[in-house]
Amino acid sequence: MFTSLKGRSVIVTGASKGIGRGIARRFGSVGCGVLVVSRERATASTVAAEIRGAGGIAHPFAADVSRQSDMEAMAKFALEQFGGIDILCANAGIFPEAKLGQMTEADFDAVIGTNLKGTFLSVSACLPAMKAKRFGRIVLTSSITGPVTGLPGWSHYGASKAGQLGFMRTAAIELAMHGITVNAVLPGNVVTEGLTALGDEYIRGMAASVPMRRLGSVDDIANAALFFATEEAGYITAQSLIIDGGQILPESLAAVDG
Repeated sequence: MFTSLKGRSVIVTGASKGIGRGIARRFGSVGCGVLVVSRERATASTVAAEIRGAGGIAHPFAADVSRQSDMEAMAKFALEQFGGIDILCANAGIFPEAKLGQMTEADFDAVIGTNLKGTFLSVSACLPAMKAKRFGRIVLTSSITGPVTGLPGWSHYGASKAGQLGFMRTAAIELAMHGITVNAVLPGNVVTEGLTALGDEYIRGMAASVPMRRLGSVDDIANAALFFATEEAGYITAQSLIIDGGQILPESLAAVDG
């Protein structure tokens, strides 16, 4: 039985939809005070209202993770609302498709700026509060794409997600003395709003390449993030947990069919 997380404060970036929304709702369900962060306040407010409607505590906050001033304002607001920052789920990420030869410098900079620089800025903003408590749990949302696999059109995304793991390893060393751990979840194919819009046939085709014959749910990822945030995970740092139903295992589709 894990020690209760009730009363802990958590910031979730990119929390208006998909995996981020699932993480925010999951932390809210166990009694954490949740700061729901999104670029648009309206979408953050919707998720915060969902958490409150289920009996939880949540506040919305509009911020762009690629802007230092926004991240500093986010941390300040969390301190005002909760009196401290215990957990940061650095989840914000974008994934516009662009193949090499067509990808522009602006395309590359936008993805790196949000996914990788945004990780650095959000972590940096939360550090003073975590160091003051000598406690902190930082959970990054990386991906199998980049650290483990590749996908045409996503070289910038893959670079950003692999970069997060490089950042994680050194950050974990630097922050260990302050009682702060840094870990990452690496989702495979997960059913989100964007994927659902592509239709059942598309989803079935993707699921066919996964040994468990289904795509992941946002709860599958949120539960892993929740574990990394527990007291019991306090001796785990700089670790990356792949959550993909075995997606990266087969050498070919023939292996799955067998």
